[in-house]
Amino acid sequence: MINYYLGILKKLSPYKVLNLIKLYIGFHFSRLNGKVYQFGLPFFISIEPTTSCNLRCPQCPSGLRSFTRPIGMLEPAAFEKMILPLKKQLHALTFYFQGEPYLNPDFLKMVRMANALNIYTSTSTNAHYMSKENAKQTVLSKLDKLIISVDGSSQETYEKYRVGGQLAKVIEGTKEIINQKKLLKSKTPHVIWQFVVFKSNEHQINDIKQLGKSIGVDEVKIKTAQIYDFENNHNIIPDNHKYARYTKNKNGEYTIKNKLLNQCWRMWQGCVITWDGKIVPCCFDKDAKYTLGNLNEQNFRDVWFSPAYKQFRSSILKGRSEIDICTNCSEGTEVWAD
Repeated sequence: MINYYLGILKKLSPYKVLNLIKLYIGFHFSRLNGKVYQFGLPFFISIEPTTSCNLRCPQCPSGLRSFTRPIGMLEPAAFEKMILPLKKQLHALTFYFQGEPYLNPDFLKMVRMANALNIYTSTSTNAHYMSKENAKQTVLSKLDKLIISVDGSSQETYEKYRVGGQLAKVIEGTKEIINQKKLLKSKTPHVIWQFVVFKSNEHQINDIKQLGKSIGVDEVKIKTAQIYDFENNHNIIPDNHKYARYTKNKNGEYTIKNKLLNQCWRMWQGCVITWDGKIVPCCFDKDAKYTLGNLNEQNFRDVWFSPAYKQFRSSILKGRSEIDICTNCSEGTEVWAD
């Protein structure tokens, strides 16, 4: 874990720290005064390599093939245009929004581009494309953090959510990335097994921890699940209250556990950019319903400080309960259950 945190710190700079402080001050001035103050550019962003996915997970727009926005692949030239204006301020970049990043043939090329700019990089994958060559190139790309989804310790349980997936491929791919790290004498990527808890798999939490440890992953993280239409889809909510984002009230109805505060740090410190250049406020806006700008038509700074963005941040301060993407959000509380 020491190497993990050293890797994060290594990619900081005085300019990035100053920018983070400006963001922090702007956020807290806004929260306390009810008016929008924004003094810095993003410290963290997510960029979507692709909307395509090989699996059919039932709580994911990619898996359900239910997008109302265009489906496609991010091009390296477009990616470069996205990050170059932010290179001085941007500390961390997640190559993920929807879809399976390794389906984009230029994904690792873009990781290398970001690392050349001293940006901390991470991604999330189902590991079905982690061949020996892909694992080797992942290590050589200097990707900092690799999150691998593994939501079951048996094939029967795993495929209940990861529909169309094979647990054996996930394990094989994980072993390959760990092996390539050893062969190339690399400390990165930091490999995390992520286990999202549903009723169908909550009995395997200890099993997955032991399996991950035996394989040699750096961490196993147990994550609570975001469930669409949780009021009517409560049959997949875990029985163990600790591992659920939702709770049953006195009327027998399910509600989100956490109080929906009229504030959100995400709106000040970063954003999400779709594969085709749309800027959306956060990862809960799966269909880019709240598009605040488009990098094919505008530069980033103009969007970030635009009246439209200011208005959206203002609406957060006035009443998050009125914004549909916020009503199933756990921001401001601990998402990781263990």
